[in-house]
Amino acid sequence: MKKYEKMLKKKFFDPNIPNKNQKSDENFQLISGSKIPLPSEVEISESGTCNRTCSFCPRSSPGWVDKKEFIDEKLHSKLLKELSDLGYLGTIRYSGFVEPLLDKNIYKLINQAKKINKNSNLELVTNGDVLNEKRLIKLFENGLDRLLISVYDTQDDVHKFNQLAEKCKLSKQVIVRDRTLPPEEDFGITLSNRAGMLKNAEHTVLPLKKKLEKACYYPAYTFFMDYNGDVLMCAHDWGKKRILGNLNKTSFIDLWCSLYTKQSRSMLINGNRSISPCNVCDVKGTLIGKKHVDAWKLKYEKEK
Repeated sequence: MKKYEKMLKKKFFDPNIPNKNQKSDENFQLISGSKIPLPSEVEISESGTCNRTCSFCPRSSPGWVDKKEFIDEKLHSKLLKELSDLGYLGTIRYSGFVEPLLDKNIYKLINQAKKINKNSNLELVTNGDVLNEKRLIKLFENGLDRLLISVYDTQDDVHKFNQLAEKCKLSKQVIVRDRTLPPEEDFGITLSNRAGMLKNAEHTVLPLKKKLEKACYYPAYTFFMDYNGDVLMCAHDWGKKRILGNLNKTSFIDLWCSLYTKQSRSMLINGNRSISPCNVCDVKGTLIGKKHVDAWKLKYEKEK
């Protein structure tokens, strides 16, 4: 916990970070017969739509286009099957740039994921706006392991969702995250400039004028896919400035191990943020994933 003490003194620090780091280490695995680490987190942004335009989100920027488009089941199944073939044991999370519960097909997607990847941990992040008792129960009946509800309005809502989880006997599986704090307390989130995308948002956080001389571990332990199959380095790249490839056109393993991904990953884990959009991003990217970074560095060193 010592590495987090300075962060805990900031205006806001997500108390779940140490737990996520522990989970990442626990989920660490190499592809069988190789020295290639699999991601501990696979995040799927399964649509292009959200019902909110939060002030600290790029969606509050003038000109942001909300797209009521959803992931194709075949693409979703392709990713799941390729992960299953590799024996993937990590987390599969429905979140990203959107509100997953606006997708009427979300229950089917979760059910599909649990059938194909029965040993993976399935998570979903929601703002809770359309959540009710029936939908909550249906999510877990279809195989969801954990639901994270980000509450943005009032403490009454925090209480409401905790009561709902208790009523459904799901208190251990439902995590209610208090995001009702004021701007001076970063709204209760670990606020960043979203890789430079908050320059025109309602709550402006400007891109960095000088890049950070710090490492970022995201591409070492996470795999992020948008609903159309685009694979990004991390969930902070709202502007999709660095697309590593598209799962419709190639396989998971080819994307995860491609030369382009390797070059991007190697630069970031070694403290070189000169690539876009990392050169304007203010994210502290070393809180999770050190075990994965060490494995990648060892692999790349042996390849020289």
